[in-house]
Amino acid sequence: MTLEEFESQTREELEQTLNQLQSATLLIAELTAQISQTGRTVQSLSQNIETFVAQQRSQ
Repeated sequence: MTLEEFESQTREELEQTLNQLQSATLLIAELTAQISQTGRTVQSLSQNIETFVAQQRSQ
């Protein structure tokens, strides 16, 4: 393998690795947003249950 071939191969592998890291970073951001949304939904559901239970007790 010549120096030029080595440099080319190394450059391609580094580019592929950086692309994979970028994809992973984007997936982490998406998962973080989904987890936050799920948390808000659970809080809303909890509040609705508490309201319902309070209404049932007052009847």
